[in-house]
Amino acid sequence: MIDPFLRYLEFEKRLSKHTLIAYKGDLLQFKSFLKETYETEDLTSANYGMVRSWIAQLVDEKNEPRSVNRKIATLRAFFKFLMRQGSLSKDPLLKIMVLKTQKRLPSFVREEEMNQMLDHVVFEDSLEGHRDRLVMELFYGSGMRLAELLQLGDKSINFKNRTLKVLGKRNKERVIPFSESLVQIIKRYQQARDKVLVKSEHGLLIVTDNGKPAYRMMVQRIVKKYLNTTSSDKKSPHVLRHTYATHLLNKGAEINAVKDLLGHSSLAATQVYTHNTMEKLKKTFEQAHPKA
Repeated sequence: MIDPFLRYLEFEKRLSKHTLIAYKGDLLQFKSFLKETYETEDLTSANYGMVRSWIAQLVDEKNEPRSVNRKIATLRAFFKFLMRQGSLSKDPLLKIMVLKTQKRLPSFVREEEMNQMLDHVVFEDSLEGHRDRLVMELFYGSGMRLAELLQLGDKSINFKNRTLKVLGKRNKERVIPFSESLVQIIKRYQQARDKVLVKSEHGLLIVTDNGKPAYRMMVQRIVKKYLNTTSSDKKSPHVLRHTYATHLLNKGAEINAVKDLLGHSSLAATQVYTHNTMEKLKKTFEQAHPKA
């Protein structure tokens, strides 16, 4: 039943390939546990006790609570699917509770550090240099996700209106505005790319040195390389997305507008960034108020 479930997630729920891989890995891990512990590979035979013992094993193996909770969410979605299909009469996840997790504030780069990096780091006058600069500017200037950047095509860019059309989670399209300064950065990269590479059929904006579509690890390496010049403790594309959102809110952007720019489905996902903004307000209060 794993394959039909994954097809359901892909075509009806429109989940990303990355998410599907994670779901499949969780289910295969649970299946392996059932085989080793209970000598069965039949997922429909799983009961509350089996699921609970798997969770206990994951905890004993020092898995992070967030990781365990994701696996619980995978099983919950899977068994609900089986119930709808009529393959199961009782949901073994009914009494399973998620683990408590510590709330972590999103990591972000301070505004002065971000400006220092983008304005003073020397990017080479080459395809690689122009591409690296564009990758960093796009993440910080649009707040897009890594998967969205990898799917961004030349035709997704509207220079006249200064907007980007991206394909977000569950194949939801959204339009993101970008700054005037980014226009020239995109065009310089395109000129450098088209000068040394034959025009590709895939039409994607960000490519490798030989014109193939960019891939996750390549972009992650680019971001890590330049974030190493900052004091940020994390060095991932998502840090730049956090930075984009935090700086917008710090400058007074309305939270619902930031929600739409980020492509969040609910306001709760955006509100986590207000904690960073509140920390800045507290600091200002403590430094400026005579009674602080």
